[in-house]
Amino acid sequence: MHEIWTIKKLLDWITGNFTEKKIDSPRLTAELLLSFVLGMERIELYMHFDREIEKPQLDNLHSLVNRCIQHEPVQYLTGRTEFYSLSLKVSPACLIPRPETELLAERAIEFLRGRTGKQYVCDLCTGCGCIAVAVAKNFPDAKVIATDICDKALSIAAENITKYNLNQRIELLHGDLFEPIISRLDVKEFDLIVCNPPYVSRTEYEKLDAKVKNYEPKLALDGGHDGLDIYRRLTAGIGSHLKKDGALMLEIGYLQGQQVKKLLQDTNVFGEIKIEKDYSGSDRIVSASKNL
Repeated sequence: MHEIWTIKKLLDWITGNFTEKKIDSPRLTAELLLSFVLGMERIELYMHFDREIEKPQLDNLHSLVNRCIQHEPVQYLTGRTEFYSLSLKVSPACLIPRPETELLAERAIEFLRGRTGKQYVCDLCTGCGCIAVAVAKNFPDAKVIATDICDKALSIAAENITKYNLNQRIELLHGDLFEPIISRLDVKEFDLIVCNPPYVSRTEYEKLDAKVKNYEPKLALDGGHDGLDIYRRLTAGIGSHLKKDGALMLEIGYLQGQQVKKLLQDTNVFGEIKIEKDYSGSDRIVSASKNL
């Protein structure tokens, strides 16, 4: 007689397995995989604890559990992630948005809410489009241009933009930093420029967790020898892309606050430059207001 696997039994078994193998957030990860395989919301799992699972779904689940144990991120296995209360598509072509990046989205939205009229926002290194979508969804007067060097990441961003009906308000451009914007005539200067660039140094890259290093795109992580390559290139041409009272907001690595602040000071473009810590107390956001 075959063994009967209910939702409750599976959840307990996977959670136990993940706990033993030291997988992050074992219960949540088990719920995410099971709800993905069964096509249910996580809350529904608890409403159907006694439901028996058929063999094809069990086989599929077993394969995903094994991949998860090999440190393949659950977000890539299910093709989605949560960011700023949004459900977004992700793929191995783009970085998985981190909770710390929500702080960058939050500061951007706060800044825009303090202004009047239509606001032009530029989101550089947009990846899956998480910041662009969060900003446009939460600030209806924003017109966002988002750029990325990776066309596969942009196709994921396009799906996220379409999902939230933001095609009229977010435009995606393929290219390196400001390069695709320069040839345009309609928007040259922005009220706000945001960027979460690759900022991992070579030394840090070698020591990254297997789950990050083996599965997430190196292009979205590697910031050069000291992790500051993109910041140098970005600050070099920033002045001509910001309005008089515009602002720049950057996510940074936890050791990069003072170096990025100095790069911005050396441009003579900015007045106040502020370094802000994330929820775990590490330097994470640099905000700079343009000199009037």
